[in-house]
Amino acid sequence: MSTSATLAMAAKARELRAEGKDIIGLSLGEPDFNTPDFIKNAAIEAINQNYNSYSPVDGYVELKEAVITKFKRDNNLTYTLPQIVVSTGAKQSLYNVAQVMLNKGDEVILPCPYWVSYSDIVKVAEGIPVEVKTSIDTDFKMTASQLEAAITPKTKMLWFSSPCNPSGSLYSKEELEALAGVLRKHPNIYVVSDEIYEHINYTGKPHASMAGIEDMFDRTVTVNGVSKAFAMTGWRVGYIGAPDWIARACNKMQGQVTSGTNCIAQRAVITALNAKPSVINYMIDEFKTRRDMVLQLLEDIEGFKTNTPEGAFYVFPDVSFFFGKTLRGKTIHNATDFSLYLLEEALVATVTGDAFGNPDCIRISYAASQEQIKEAVKRIKAALV
Repeated sequence: MSTSATLAMAAKARELRAEGKDIIGLSLGEPDFNTPDFIKNAAIEAINQNYNSYSPVDGYVELKEAVITKFKRDNNLTYTLPQIVVSTGAKQSLYNVAQVMLNKGDEVILPCPYWVSYSDIVKVAEGIPVEVKTSIDTDFKMTASQLEAAITPKTKMLWFSSPCNPSGSLYSKEELEALAGVLRKHPNIYVVSDEIYEHINYTGKPHASMAGIEDMFDRTVTVNGVSKAFAMTGWRVGYIGAPDWIARACNKMQGQVTSGTNCIAQRAVITALNAKPSVINYMIDEFKTRRDMVLQLLEDIEGFKTNTPEGAFYVFPDVSFFFGKTLRGKTIHNATDFSLYLLEEALVATVTGDAFGNPDCIRISYAASQEQIKEAVKRIKAALV
């Protein structure tokens, strides 16, 4: 099991800051907004109401009802209480699913780039990650023909995120229908649809969920949470909507590992999910402004090849132009070298694309102030002269 590259880069940045260096962190996928006051007030009220006991393993009924309401309102998906499991972050949700679904040697298709932890979560469950390469020229999205080609008799699952971390790519309903067309020919393959960035969508079109595609509801685990959209990363609340038998197994697994999620955080999330998604539009609008800004700034740097992400808060430029070049006495062989070079010479923390299954790119998070983004790109440009 490898160390999370995003967390490793964040730790390296902290070390350099401790040495007195002025590091601009564009590595972590964490909104720089505060949790909205109405959610914080709900947590304070829960404390005052003495919510301090163990919570049910799969979440408070009131929270599960809020999740059901959210799925119906935002995704037109109809779940029942036994199909919802609340966990300590969406990462635990994913881990639960891998542990209960995968046997030794089962293959899991991962369109590249994929979120950094997918591969290792699969490996810990003794599954085999099968990477399907995509490129910036196709907006980092897997096609139906690529999916078909990757399927073998050992294929058990397909895992993907939309909007995608790290690329910001968004699968349209039509693209999901094309993938589902392949999966209908292989009825024993299940899907994990990670929709944690659902609300950070710049297209103006409704979010498309794989579980909402014909014949896919009973084969799809929909993973979501409040970390990204509501700026609640540290509150650690995620959840799944899944077929009953998968949800029951995840509940059993979680009952032997962590039990129920933090009681105060759960009460706050009830309030968050029952609110209209429009309450966070101010964050989405600001992220879109930053996206446009960082893309415009990167256009001025020779060697950065970019596309326009439709969601999340990352850009994932191809930096292979720099491979084989020597900068300030340091030879750049790959994206890892390039990312470390930017940290050491430009004092800007990014993440190598190697961590996400794409060795030609780096991930830049624009979950930072406009001033920090401008200064960071200025430093990067200066370091590449």
